Amino acid sequence: MTGDSTRAVRAGLPAAEAYEPSLPGPVFAAHYHLPGDATGPYTYGRESNPTWTRLEAAIGELESPDEPAHTVSFASGMAAVSAVLFSQLRAGDAVVLPNDGYQLLPAVRERLESYDIEVRTAPTADDAQLGVLDGARLLWIETPSNPGLDVCDIRRLAAAAHARGALVAVDNTLATPLGQRPLDLGADFSVASGTKALTGHGDVLLGYVTTREAALADSVRKWRKTVGAIPGPMEAWLAHRSLATLALRVRQQSEGALALATALRDRPEVTGLRHPGLPSDPGHDLAVRQMRAGRFGSVVSFTLPDRQHAERFLEALTLVDDATSFGGVRSTAERRGRWGGDAVPEGFVRFSVGVEEPADLIADVLGALDAARDAARGLDLGTARGTSLGTGLGTAQDTDRENRSC
Repeated sequence: MTGDSTRAVRAGLPAAEAYEPSLPGPVFAAHYHLPGDATGPYTYGRESNPTWTRLEAAIGELESPDEPAHTVSFASGMAAVSAVLFSQLRAGDAVVLPNDGYQLLPAVRERLESYDIEVRTAPTADDAQLGVLDGARLLWIETPSNPGLDVCDIRRLAAAAHARGALVAVDNTLATPLGQRPLDLGADFSVASGTKALTGHGDVLLGYVTTREAALADSVRKWRKTVGAIPGPMEAWLAHRSLATLALRVRQQSEGALALATALRDRPEVTGLRHPGLPSDPGHDLAVRQMRAGRFGSVVSFTLPDRQHAERFLEALTLVDDATSFGGVRSTAERRGRWGGDAVPEGFVRFSVGVEEPADLIADVLGALDAARDAARGLDLGTARGTSLGTGLGTAQDTDRENRSC
């Protein structure tokens, strides 16, 4: 059986041809030579492109190495999410979404409801979506959830949904196909933002949908053609090129994330620490069964005492960018509450571990925590001194006034 690293390096490459590159460059074309009937594989740039074809074949091999699958690529992760939802749902249908998933899902909910689609929500943890599944047309799962990192049982939820006649889509962005294979666990769609770990360099916006059902792929592809949510050929080529290092990046990031989470356990100012790889994490046992060995993702989440403390921590970091997104080769962290779309405390930090040496990264993080703690103590001491000084001054002034008035 081919290993993940080998598969990632070779996926989607054309047959070797003398004097040609192993990965041909991007094809820039709005139209193609098209004699006679429009029946060829490449007819118009909004419908098909050879660069997309190679990338889609590669992703399909990673998401479903043991069974044929169909992948449709998109201009962004949200384009892929929207394609599944709006290609499969009609007025009068019901859909089940997580209430703790990606922050744009509330905006998606508003749009769905404006089309007379019933939207039900439930938390990711404890498979709570089971309780609102009856009569639904589609179940949307996000596991591990973003940013809270809760885990649900894909196999159990998919079986229950199918028994009720519902389709199942899994947002696999955080896990990547090397960390989790939703189609093997019973899902109909595996959906992801390729902007994150799949491409891994923070320079490409991309999304994709993979399914084993040709009819489902055709409906998603028709949606892409209709709304024009197509990836650029350069973005598709960059994404395919990046796949060659996916296994290396996922391995290093997963190891680094677990090491960081372990180092944070003893910090008194850190609460709500989550990472599926921690044996103490509420989702760990399920993650071990469902996710692939040792690949629990690059994200660690935790809460610091308040907004100011979190911002001082982020400012003190030297190896970590204060930036959104996750899965990149450079570590990033942010105070997630600044976006306003997630139900998280003001001091909640989402930390994405890159491919730096774990020891270097941990030293930087612990140093930044020390700096933020010391600054907080200094502020508290300054406030206490100011209050004391102000109180003493006020007493002297009052005495002086009393003396003058006598």
